[in-house]
Amino acid sequence: MAWMNVEALRRTIETRKATYWSRSRQSFWVKGESSGHIQAVTSVSVDCDLDTVLLRVEQTGAACHENYRSCFFRDINAEGALTVNDVPRLAD
Repeated sequence: MAWMNVEALRRTIETRKATYWSRSRQSFWVKGESSGHIQAVTSVSVDCDLDTVLLRVEQTGAACHENYRSCFFRDINAEGALTVNDVPRLAD
């Protein structure tokens, strides 16, 4: 998950590269521009309220900055403990 504003969405649709808005840096960023872990956008969908965007992408490398395929690489088990559900990706 990442934050987008209207301009980030416009740039994403225009370039077909996932472009996000960093609220902490107050700037746009294109996924993979420094890491090489690019998200090439194959489709853009919106939910029924038009307030959530779903990007389908062809992912090159890890999507997560912790080097996992997804940022959702941990589960919470019945005891409330975190367990890792993936293995880190090797550099492409």
